[in-house]
Amino acid sequence: MMKWYKKLHWQIIIGMVLGLLWGLSASVLGFVEFTQGYIRPFGTIFIDLLKLIAVPLVLVSLVVGVASLNDVTKLSRMGGKTVAIYMVTTIFAITIGLTVVNILNPGGTLPDETRATLIESYSENVEGRGDAAAAVQDRTFLDFFVDIVPENFFEAASDNTNMLQVVFIALLLGIGLINIPAQKGQPLINVFESLNDVIIKIVDLIMKTAPYGVFALMAAVIVDLTGDDLGQALVLLRALGWYCIAVLIGLMLHVTIVYTTLFKMFSSMKLRDFFKAIQPAILLGFSTSSSLATLPVTMERVEKNLGVKEEVSSFVLPVGATINMDGTSLYQAVAAVFIAQALGMDLTIAQQLTIVLTATAASIGAAGVPGAGIIMLVIVLQSVQVPIEGIALILGVDRILDMARTAVNITGDAAVSVAVAHTEGKLGELHFDDE
Repeated sequence: MMKWYKKLHWQIIIGMVLGLLWGLSASVLGFVEFTQGYIRPFGTIFIDLLKLIAVPLVLVSLVVGVASLNDVTKLSRMGGKTVAIYMVTTIFAITIGLTVVNILNPGGTLPDETRATLIESYSENVEGRGDAAAAVQDRTFLDFFVDIVPENFFEAASDNTNMLQVVFIALLLGIGLINIPAQKGQPLINVFESLNDVIIKIVDLIMKTAPYGVFALMAAVIVDLTGDDLGQALVLLRALGWYCIAVLIGLMLHVTIVYTTLFKMFSSMKLRDFFKAIQPAILLGFSTSSSLATLPVTMERVEKNLGVKEEVSSFVLPVGATINMDGTSLYQAVAAVFIAQALGMDLTIAQQLTIVLTATAASIGAAGVPGAGIIMLVIVLQSVQVPIEGIALILGVDRILDMARTAVNITGDAAVSVAVAHTEGKLGELHFDDE
């Protein structure tokens, strides 16, 4: 029996707790600059290592997966199921978020003094978010599909936010291999299979540094939030506590209700066993706030622990990391109504239905990186005529909530991969690290 402290998920939890304690101590003892200059870089290196391996992992594994299908109709069927389930879970997430925020009414608890202070403190930041959102809003629906097709492979592979372009390239390569004689395509398939084995081994090596990377990331987050004034941070957190509670309750309800229902409909897996199998990926997503950075670990855990075959995981997970943002969409719904409540605005049923449609559309193609949800929130606010300056009310706690909603995004990606694999007959046995 493996000792508990040798399990990766426990080491990551220990790293998170120690990082939290270090960050709080640094604020009190005046080690903020030391933490920013000598602790944060280790977290940055860890995230960069994960991002470094993400594109080659998606490209290689998806080519191998598509080539193994030997039938383009299987690929189109699996793609249709994947997108449909992602859209349905996103709509449920937004609906749950709207229900919770209307019941709790967190915007009514915000003091006028705190509201004015936050808006003044973050006004410049809000202007930058508004400009970025305006650029997104100028795009048409068809621009989304135009962007999927790259004009240069190397340019697409040089930026992790172009993951859908990498998926498109891999699909083309895989389909091409399917449509040539087996004896000609097999040598190239062998190369990709070897590369895939090498990349998985590299992921294992990178994950050995996860506890240290998570420690550095958590310490940096706490220092950024508190600065040298721990008391001020606690005042702001207390004032926005009900908003945070609304978001967290919504996220927990979504996970327990929607994903449990998903498993009951599409597999016999229990939610408890599911979480036990993918704990490291969820914890890593929580600490990095990046679905894309966590993607290599998510793919490894889904294949190794959940038993999802590679031809399913290599397609469903990269697509999910780009278009499936259940946690982010739920947060946008709660945040939009909270801001309206705080500004004394009552949103009609029609306006809240507009939030459902806009947040669902905004989740498609949203970058799986820290802070992307705020830019999408600007679009949601503008769709219901709520002043975007209200975003300043939530920026102080957004980083913490970003961690929670990213964990839910990753949970959703993994849950949908289980559902799709089960319907395709590509779901194996569960495996836990301590077995």
